[in-house]
Order: sequence, then C-alpha cells, then structure tokens
Amino acid sequence: MGRLLKISGAVLALIVVGLFGWLALAPPQLLKVGDGYAAKIVCSNVFIAGRDAQAVLADDVQAPGHPLLKLVRVDVDKEKQVVTARILGFAAPGYAAYRPGAGCASLPDGDAAALAPIETKTAASAPVPGVAWPEGEGAVIEPTLQKLVEDADLAGPGMRAIAVIHDGQLVAETYGQGFDRSTPLLGWSMTKSVTAALIGLRIAEGRMDVSQGDLLPEWAGDERAGITLADLMGMQSGLAFNENYGAVTDVTRMLYLERDMAGFAARRTLGAKPGTNFSYSSGTSTLLSRIWMRTFDDPAAALAFPYDALFAPLGMTSAVLETDESGTFVGSSYMYATTQDWARFAQLLLQDGVWKGRAMLPKDYVAFMRTPTKASGGKYGQGQVWLEENGVRAGTGSFPADAFWMLGHDGQVIMLVPSLKLAVVRLGLTPSRLGYDVQKLNAKVIEALD
Repeated sequence: MGRLLKISGAVLALIVVGLFGWLALAPPQLLKVGDGYAAKIVCSNVFIAGRDAQAVLADDVQAPGHPLLKLVRVDVDKEKQVVTARILGFAAPGYAAYRPGAGCASLPDGDAAALAPIETKTAASAPVPGVAWPEGEGAVIEPTLQKLVEDADLAGPGMRAIAVIHDGQLVAETYGQGFDRSTPLLGWSMTKSVTAALIGLRIAEGRMDVSQGDLLPEWAGDERAGITLADLMGMQSGLAFNENYGAVTDVTRMLYLERDMAGFAARRTLGAKPGTNFSYSSGTSTLLSRIWMRTFDDPAAALAFPYDALFAPLGMTSAVLETDESGTFVGSSYMYATTQDWARFAQLLLQDGVWKGRAMLPKDYVAFMRTPTKASGGKYGQGQVWLEENGVRAGTGSFPADAFWMLGHDGQVIMLVPSLKLAVVRLGLTPSRLGYDVQKLNAKVIEALD
C-alpha cells in the first residue's frame, strides 16, 4: 500500500508540474485574452484616470467579468509605464504600455519599444474657471432634472457619471462614489461615433466620400473591393466578424491578441453581399480608422488629427483616443474622456457639427449619421449611431423621431435629441445581466422638459 501511495503521489506531482508547465509555456488563448484585457484596462485607468491599480483590477476587471479573471494578478511598472497581467501570477502574460497623450496600447508581443510617440500640434485650452459649460465647467442647475439624475433607481447600478445638456447648458450633473468631473471614463463603443465624426472632418476637407469603394489594397481584385465607405459606416459591409464576447472570437482576438487590429479585420472574408446584411462589428470601426488615417501622407499628421481637428476646438482637454501597437486608432472601442468632455462632443452633434459659429462637419452630416439603414431594419444609423436602445426606437413613446444614441459596453450611453437641444450622458460599469434600463431615465428627462 505504501508503495502504491508513493507511486500515486509521484504521478500527481508530475501532473501538477505538467499542468503548470503547460500554462507557462503554451497557455490556452482564452487565458491570453483575459490577461491582455486585464493589462489594458488597468493600464488605461492607472495612467489616464489616475486610479488605483488593484481597485481597477477588482472593480472593473474581476467583478463584472469571466470567473477566470479572479485568478489574474497585475504588476504596474510606474517607471517604464508598462502593466503586466498574469493568471495565477505566472501564466499567459498580457502586456499594455502607456504613452503620454496617447493612452495605453495592448502589446500582444510584449514589445513596448515598438510604440511610436504621438505629438499634437494644437493644445486644447483648459476650461475657464468660474465660467459656464462648455467654455468652463460651471453648471446652470435645473432642480427638477437634478433630482432625476440623483434618483438611484433611474441612475442604475454602477453609475459613475450622469450629465444633462439642454439648450447649450449643463443643467444637471452627478457622480458615483470615487468619480468626479476630472475623471476620464471609457466610452467603449461610443468611440465608434467619434470615428464617424473624424471621417466627417475629412469629408469636409475633401479627402473622403461616403460613396467611395476600393478602400484597401488588400481587397483589390476580389468582391470586397465593392464595399463602400457608407457600407462600413452603416455596419453592412458584408464582412464576416464574430462580435460575441466572453470567449476567443474575432472581437476578443482583435482587441487582445493582434498587434495590427485593422489588418486582422481586413483579412475577414465576405459573409454576405455588401449593403444587404446588418452585422454590428468592432472590426468594421477599426477598419474605418485605418482608412481615414491613410488619407494623410504623413502618419504623424494622422496621429495628431483627432486632437488638432476635433478635441482642441471643442476644448476636450481630457480626451484620449488610444491606438493599437501598430499605431492605428482603435476607433471601435478605446476613447477616454471626462463626462463634460463627452458632453462637449454630444453638443457638437446637436449643433449639426457647428462649433462657435464654425462649421466643422459637412452640412447635414449629423442627419446622415442618424439616417436609418435598410439592412438594420431601421435600428442603426448610417454613421455609427443607434436609433434604438433597449427595444425603444426613436419616434415611439415620449422619444422624438430625431432621437439617436451613442452606445457602449457595460452601460455607456449618450442620448441626443436635436429638436429638444438635449443630450443625456450616462457612464458607468453596468453589465447587461443587471437588467438596467437607461431609457427610463431618458424618458423622465424628456417628460420634464414639457
């Protein structure tokens, strides 16, 4: 019996050693995705938002995420500005590195030295102290609306910030514990709408057109050459792309395992004829970033463009649009900004792209953005915005026909209603499984304006 126990113990030890060796040398891709995600989220929140790394790991990564994420440990190198995440503290390392002014980039190969610097030509002016928003940070509080945003049931679980803009003024504002006016917050897929605006700026400069095809040299000579810019913007390109999260799919592979995200998306094949099938895709929006960036002869000018042409004129001093390791903006997912700066972008759209009397976007471009696509059955607009949220469509109930929404993962929402000169910004960490309905808040705000 003693000999049998010794043999069993030795076998068990070999199994344990083999398991740890496997995790260290050839970890499953799901673990690499998890560590890549953890490193990226912690990096951005530490170096952009100034938050505590362990709090971000616990609150933003582990609490709402896959159970395996509870096994992740992170290390922050403040001097090199690199974050490393490892499951069980040793396996499947994921890396992210920070560059001042450019936020954090995922590093699937761990090579921080490959990141090029980003320089802007124009520094945005800081908000003027004691001056009303948008030039400053001052609010003109409307008590009825302030009461609504402070209602815990309407604000929802995990709320981090709410701001209401009406008639060009900040009229209500509230923040969750640990967050305030100065905290940059991740918009996730609300970034897609910013990408659409950047394309609008290039259209205004005569460098792009929504009808153009032959968008990428990789597509020359095959059916993908027939995809137009409008097809990509309306999520009806026909490119096959799996947007499901929680496993190793196209979207998670792109965001956390690929150094060239747009290149990965460009390699997708057609699953449907362009213009015929609606398929929401972060790969599409990242491709859009590459396409508008290639309208510049100088890559440095393309990297500076969001800051020089959009953020600085609007006074969005906190805005950071992050790139992948190859230097392409992750226009699908990764923009951080304070709540008031997200609201400044919303105000630009409410004003049809006009800011302080200057037309930044082409006339009626915002109307184009919110024009429904046929392929989506009317729920998605032609310019990376939604016409429906949580089953409620513009033009139904108390929602005016010109309402539209910028939507992002885990409860990031901006409702815009040009006819009411109204925007409601709601940011937080609110997974869909919690069943929160932001439309109850939005409806109450609209009703309060009657």
